[in-house]
Amino acid sequence: MKAEAKQEAQEGAPGRPRNRLAAVRLDEASIGRGNPDQEHERAIAIYDILEENVFIIPERDAGPYGLVLGLVENKLSFAISTEAGEPVMTHLLSLTPFRRVIRDYEMICESYYSAIRTASPTQIEAIDMGRRGLHNEASELLRQRLEGKVDLDHDTARRLFTLIFALHWKG
Repeated sequence: MKAEAKQEAQEGAPGRPRNRLAAVRLDEASIGRGNPDQEHERAIAIYDILEENVFIIPERDAGPYGLVLGLVENKLSFAISTEAGEPVMTHLLSLTPFRRVIRDYEMICESYYSAIRTASPTQIEAIDMGRRGLHNEASELLRQRLEGKVDLDHDTARRLFTLIFALHWKG
């Protein structure tokens, strides 16, 4: 195999790593329509994930992957498939470790969306710093809960938490 062809096989499409998500969606049965702010956050998170992400299944090289996030019997479901749609595995995670951070994140998001309409830039910035801090905490928790099953970089974990939070917004 020529060196270029070998490199392309390891990377997938030219210049794109194999260990990534090529498709992400939320399970329609798990969510309802959100308000415009929520729908905007969902769309941005999916767009950002697809632009750049790290999604590695240890000891497996079947990427790029597709991911469907959903809720199954009050558990978080990560249904992972190949890019062609062939099932790879499904991980179910308890939502219990996420409950506090989801509740706190919901409160701070409500404050943030309220503040951007009426508050001073300084107040908005202070609320946003708190929101980012909670988001970072949640993304680290997600990385810990997926340890040994799926390896994520920090930015991918942050964006996935945005989508996990979107599941909480169920109509």
